Amino acid sequence: MEKAQRDRKAHCLVLPFPTLQGHVNPMLQFSKLLHHKGIKVTLVTTIFIHNTLMHGSSGSSCIALETISDGYDQGWREEAESIDAYLERFWQVGPKTLGQLIEKLSSSGFPVDCIVYDSMVPWSLDVAKKYGIAGASFFTQSCAVDNILYHVHKGSLKLPVVDDQSEISLPGLPPLELSDMPSFVYDFGSYPGIYKVVVGQFSNIHKADWVLCNSFYELEEQVVDWMATFLPLKTIGPTIPSHYLDKRLEDDKQYGVSLFNTNNDACMKWLNEQPKGSVAYVAFGSAAQLGVEQMEELAWGLRRSKSKFLWVVREAEAAKLPKGFVEETSEKGLVVSWCPQLEVLANEAVGCFISHCGWNSTLEAFSLGVPVVALPQWTDQSTNAKFIMDVWKIGVKALADEKGVVRQEEVEHCISEIMEEERGKEMQRKALEWKELARKAVDEGGSSSNNIDEFISNLVLSREKRCACEK
Repeated sequence: MEKAQRDRKAHCLVLPFPTLQGHVNPMLQFSKLLHHKGIKVTLVTTIFIHNTLMHGSSGSSCIALETISDGYDQGWREEAESIDAYLERFWQVGPKTLGQLIEKLSSSGFPVDCIVYDSMVPWSLDVAKKYGIAGASFFTQSCAVDNILYHVHKGSLKLPVVDDQSEISLPGLPPLELSDMPSFVYDFGSYPGIYKVVVGQFSNIHKADWVLCNSFYELEEQVVDWMATFLPLKTIGPTIPSHYLDKRLEDDKQYGVSLFNTNNDACMKWLNEQPKGSVAYVAFGSAAQLGVEQMEELAWGLRRSKSKFLWVVREAEAAKLPKGFVEETSEKGLVVSWCPQLEVLANEAVGCFISHCGWNSTLEAFSLGVPVVALPQWTDQSTNAKFIMDVWKIGVKALADEKGVVRQEEVEHCISEIMEEERGKEMQRKALEWKELARKAVDEGGSSSNNIDEFISNLVLSREKRCACEK
């Protein structure tokens, strides 16, 4: 095994942002693709995440796992005073320990040729350049959102936006209202630490050898073409396990990492007993937190709806459910703490997906042909919701009232529109069209598949040139 790994074409160190499952899983999936094509891959996470959640579960026995420190080796939720404090400490400790890892791998006979790093940790590129290693920035948001944040970084989209009534025009994008922007734009000043991170993705992007985006060209043609005029940008998504798309990787059904315990057996058994297209699947990812009032309105909207429902409510959120709701609705719905989202979305009983519209969840809906009811909460979700409804036309955005709460009547209406009305049939048709385009993009000869092959060819060529110079 060691000789086989030494003989691989090149060695990539892959560093996701460690605490966000929507960042870890796409980069893990990309790692599996690289390994399948002959690249040695080492997936890097923090000491705490490795010891508590990822030990022995990289998603592929041939992908090595290594660790760096974020400064909170016993768990940042227990030690860090705030997310801002966590980010500041990670930015201080991470680069040093990443450098130590590169030196360790080199001395053990596995020198690193490229760092594929989450765009939210741009200091990784500075470390790569320090050691003479290539750097590939991996964006886990849509190209549309990347475009908006790039303009914020450059100062060409000045914040706060003074006239919130006028349309915002940016190259490669349709006209957008302020409410269609990421929350850091329309609610300027919210979450300053995270704002600094998402805008800081572009701080040194001009030094990157490659910019890889978890999207596919056919989905965002205009914005990709525009951004590619000044960045070495390539779309390489959707980074979804092969079983659900091109089926080229045998037995590739799961990402391999879950930051939460799952209720696979209970939810899949219940789902398999439901009629085709009868279930509204409700899930808000690993980080979103609904207010108590919004949780109650969503609950009553699901109860009012004619459709059955499967609702993922994380344990930390369960106390926000209305008293007696689970018991009162047990005949038409099931509430679980977590479940295998890809497997659920692929189940023919699911007729719509009620989601916050994080980008990874949005891509999963595309890849599996499921229409979406969008309830965006923050970050990039409002922009994704705009495109889902008005550009890609595979769903509806639930309208909130003046308090920012989507009421139960609106929840019921949106479910009904997709599951029962004529307009919903058109959304279902469009969703299946996008599913086929996503499959073609990652299949042999598709846009994303070709871009990955080009990335590997360039990586191998640069490694050969460097090795020749060292002789």
